[in-house]
Amino acid sequence: MSTVIRQIIFTSNQRNRKVMWLGTFFFVLLLLACVAIYHYLKPLPAGLSYESEVHHIEHIEFLYDLTYMKEGVPYQEQRIFQKMNTMIEEAEEFILLDMFLFNEEYDSSLEFPALSQSITSLLVEKKQQQPDLDIIFITDPINTFYGSYASPLLSALEQQGIDVIITDLTKLRDSNPAYSGVYRTLFQWFGTKGDGWLPNPFSDVAPPVTLRSYLQLVNFKANHRKIIVTEKQAMISSANPHDASSHHSNIAFVVEGDIMRDIVQSEQAVAQASGYRGTFFDRVAIPASPPPAGEGYQLQLLTEGRIKEHLLTEMGETAEGDAITIGAFYLSDRDLLASLLDASERGVDVKLILDANKDAFGHEKNGIPNRPVAAELKKKSKDRIQIRWYDTHGEQYHSKLALIEKETEGIVIGGSANFTKRNLDDFNLETDVKITGPVHEGLIAEVADYFEVLWTNEAASFTLDYEAYADHSTLAHFLYRFQEWSGFSTF
Repeated sequence: MSTVIRQIIFTSNQRNRKVMWLGTFFFVLLLLACVAIYHYLKPLPAGLSYESEVHHIEHIEFLYDLTYMKEGVPYQEQRIFQKMNTMIEEAEEFILLDMFLFNEEYDSSLEFPALSQSITSLLVEKKQQQPDLDIIFITDPINTFYGSYASPLLSALEQQGIDVIITDLTKLRDSNPAYSGVYRTLFQWFGTKGDGWLPNPFSDVAPPVTLRSYLQLVNFKANHRKIIVTEKQAMISSANPHDASSHHSNIAFVVEGDIMRDIVQSEQAVAQASGYRGTFFDRVAIPASPPPAGEGYQLQLLTEGRIKEHLLTEMGETAEGDAITIGAFYLSDRDLLASLLDASERGVDVKLILDANKDAFGHEKNGIPNRPVAAELKKKSKDRIQIRWYDTHGEQYHSKLALIEKETEGIVIGGSANFTKRNLDDFNLETDVKITGPVHEGLIAEVADYFEVLWTNEAASFTLDYEAYADHSTLAHFLYRFQEWSGFSTF
């Protein structure tokens, strides 16, 4: 064979190898892109992103926890978990809980009340006293650091015959698609269990964790709900029964009646999507309630993306002279921001009380997203939108609450959902309630008074002027916009 022919064959083989490797590269890219797009847009499991029918109810209880300073002395008003304890103690037929954070893990240099352990002990004692009482506890895999180790609290519940469900987050859409497409294709098959060797990011005394658990963490999604239901009442809250969250300022609503059936149904959807095949939900029965004697309130259960739909609808229908007040741990969703700006241009009085995003369980944060969002709203509204920061001292202003006051009616929407893309666009699991009633009366007036107390600081030092944490840096704004768009963030 001549040298020329051998050279032609060699060159041809080189070209074929290059084509093969190039084809393989683009095939893998296409596969990753298809996986990412599908899991970003895929249908949700049945029963999620739920909107109940409108119920009429005579009484709703509004609760809040507040941590604040008064004359230089820290004060704490704690109501939410006191009510939860009472609900557990008074239950006679069943208890259903769905809680995001439920653990004792935090920096050992800090001290917090043993909130998670106290609720665990109360549930264990209740089950021992009433063995026939049905109890189910749904939670997020973050409490086992995504399967790296067993939670002693959840194990204690299981040992008493209490059903514990760790939510299967793979059934949810992916909020961080560029990463999750790679994770689902290449890494999820290896699981997360095993002897950990990496430090636990939440506590220096917690068990070490596996690299595979860190890889799952970066998907950045959660069962973020915070509810408790018994046969007597239900509570929808922004509060986590988590030691390091025990000083946060939160809100909650306690309801009764037919909406409790909707809440149970929405939790059954989560349980079934997570592989639960027990009989708890077959045994739960909530009798129909008689209609209220008076006019009362209109009440709806909203989960996931339906929360955003109702927020946008109600804010979009405001007119000059109306008011929108929001208290939020996170505010970043672009559609909501546009709606707030539009409302301010129509002459709606828009007020925001925001967490400054500076503290997270002993760690310092960079102020994203709230500070660049606030700067954008102030600039684009020409200062028509008024903003104050909750004056935190290590804890968080963790509320997720909107009040819309129109000419004759008021609307309150609140619960677990932060005002972000991840929380409102069908990625996280969330539960809120929507309450409509006469403006300046009853519960609507209570919520308005709550905001007024925080805004004016007449009773104590609750909030600070906008200038206290104003951040107009271009870098902060760019980081917020990129993180909100890409999903590569914790908010």
